[in-house]
Amino acid sequence: MTNKRQGSAYTEYGVLKEVLMCSPEEMRIKKPINEVQKSYEDENIDQDKAIEEHQFLIETLKNHGVTVQLIPALSKLPEQVFTRDLGFATEKGIITGKMETDIREPEIKEFKSWLQDHHWDYLSINDGSIEGGDVLIDEDVIYVGDSSRTSEQAVKQLEELFPAKKIITIPFDKKYLHLDCIFNILSPGTALLYPDALSNDIVRDICMRYRTITVTEEEQFRLGTNVLSIGNKTVISLPENKKVNEDMKEMGFEVLEIPFSEIIKSGGSFRCVTMPLIKGK
Repeated sequence: MTNKRQGSAYTEYGVLKEVLMCSPEEMRIKKPINEVQKSYEDENIDQDKAIEEHQFLIETLKNHGVTVQLIPALSKLPEQVFTRDLGFATEKGIITGKMETDIREPEIKEFKSWLQDHHWDYLSINDGSIEGGDVLIDEDVIYVGDSSRTSEQAVKQLEELFPAKKIITIPFDKKYLHLDCIFNILSPGTALLYPDALSNDIVRDICMRYRTITVTEEEQFRLGTNVLSIGNKTVISLPENKKVNEDMKEMGFEVLEIPFSEIIKSGGSFRCVTMPLIKGK
């Protein structure tokens, strides 16, 4: 009998050890499901360029000691490159989510099959919908986006799974898709934030908990908050987001600037295309 592998993650900024990704070879804007996709629907995706960008990200991760696993890309799943939304890793292991949109829901079945075939243990959220882009973990706190993609029923199930943790729900303007498009935690006490998408009360609460780097409207559209922390205060970010990158550097972060301009046309960046399987403390 094969022993099951256990995923794990305790924070957004722990050392990334193993990650699940998917090649964008089948990526295309088939039916726009977010505001960014609507802007690029006519232009659509240059798949060759997207594959080149994605491969460079994979090589960068490997060069920093990350094991990269790939789930097969299927033609019927044009959003599959965004593996983050499949679920999330926690101290209790991997939890599979449930997609809100019909075009993405079959991805969960493929994800579960992949986990089973590769001997990973997992738990599932089956009530309502929850996508990994709406979940941010920081030790004893789990932030959950109250978005068009994550429902109240799923949050209640999450509360049952983690009775010892504080679950903080963050409502925001639904046009921003996921929580990680407007808020991201970089290190203990430091976060990226696009405050215009949130109420004044929520902004105040976040600023009391974190030293925040404010993202401009222009850089938010280029997914300036959707960076990927790989541990040891090292962050992967778009070169075009110059202000965000300079602000992070001034706060002591090493910023790895990687071209990703083709993939972000579909509404997701570095955090969106990476589903951590194992992240250390």
